[in-house]
Amino acid sequence: MIRARLIFLATALVAVAAQSQVTAVHAHRLLDVRTGSVSDAFIIVRGDRIDLIAHSAPANANVIDLGDATVLPGLIDCHVHLETDWNDFSASGSLRRSAPQKTLLGLQNAQFYLSRGFTTVRDAGTDDLAFGIIALRDAFAKGMFDGPRVIAAGVPISITGGHADLNPLASDVPLHPFPNIADTPDQGRAAVRYNVKFGADWIKVMASGGVLDPFSDYTVQELSDATLREIVATAHQAKRRVMAHAEGAAGIKAAVQAGVDSIEHGTMLDDETAAMMEQRGTWLVPTLETFQREVPPSSGIEPMMVEKGKQILKFQQPAFERAIAHHLRIAYGLDDEPKYTTREFEALVKGGLTPLQAIQTATMNAAALLQIDAGAIEPGKFADIVAIDGDPLKDIKVMDRVTFVMKGGKVIQSQRVAK
Repeated sequence: MIRARLIFLATALVAVAAQSQVTAVHAHRLLDVRTGSVSDAFIIVRGDRIDLIAHSAPANANVIDLGDATVLPGLIDCHVHLETDWNDFSASGSLRRSAPQKTLLGLQNAQFYLSRGFTTVRDAGTDDLAFGIIALRDAFAKGMFDGPRVIAAGVPISITGGHADLNPLASDVPLHPFPNIADTPDQGRAAVRYNVKFGADWIKVMASGGVLDPFSDYTVQELSDATLREIVATAHQAKRRVMAHAEGAAGIKAAVQAGVDSIEHGTMLDDETAAMMEQRGTWLVPTLETFQREVPPSSGIEPMMVEKGKQILKFQQPAFERAIAHHLRIAYGLDDEPKYTTREFEALVKGGLTPLQAIQTATMNAAALLQIDAGAIEPGKFADIVAIDGDPLKDIKVMDRVTFVMKGGKVIQSQRVAK
């Protein structure tokens, strides 16, 4: 009994010591992402939070000097697919990989995102019915592995033959029914509850067809109006927010009218729906780069998918210009292979945002969408800090040059030595 008490006391003392340890990150070029101003400051970190911004380091603080790098809050990507094999777009690719294989690939991809400065990601849906993404989220949160803060959307809700119908096989090849299919409002409610039961933070719906599948039509609304409304109502009742894959105008409009919280892609957004999104405060995660990049034939992508990608691309820029004109709230999302992660910044600037606005999509905007204490270097926020070699306000391409990453007060990557 005495031994147990001593162990408890020792553990408590270690925890208190960790909380009292102070790190001072000296940022000679600290970018205020809200205003675009740059200053010389010390970021005082205590535990996993920013304690204050000061002009000097406290006595006995561990000082990390980031030199001339531009210092930003940790980046946030609101549309990743950690368990996806980006080298295999074939229709049956998912059926050939086991749940453990998908989870291990998710671990690798997550750690790559973290090394590129993305301290938080929202996983926008998985085909892993074992919910390995939830296991990864929890493992990172417990410190079992280094990884970004993961907010997971579970298994996307689709219709029979829709974008995210996980069965690509012929009608005479038997396969167990999947729990994400919702051809009726009742099935939609059940699919939401299924995701909530196994730990999903968000609910993902397929409001329209997509590009990277062999049978759906991206111009067609998939989930019915009644089913979308039931899904949103059930999710919100369970205190979960809803993200909607929506390419075609009909699917985008239906999702917005149903009350979803964010539109993913919005590639054929029209003025009427843009105005509706502006009025309702619906977020847009445009994922521009993934449509612009040519996918190599070696990836197993089928000719039908290639053709759909070519057809839809011409709608992207006009839709994005409408989003800007209507002052939509825009958050960063790549929806592509992790090695291209910072290219979305370039695509956003090419599409019409300023470099500061593009950075805001991956910081303060993304944090607001995900409702987390991140996205700015301010007291009380998570101590998520990134340093960039160069000035991204002058050249957005330097966002690729990450020299330092801190997540929750822990140094993940550093090319500079603490003193």
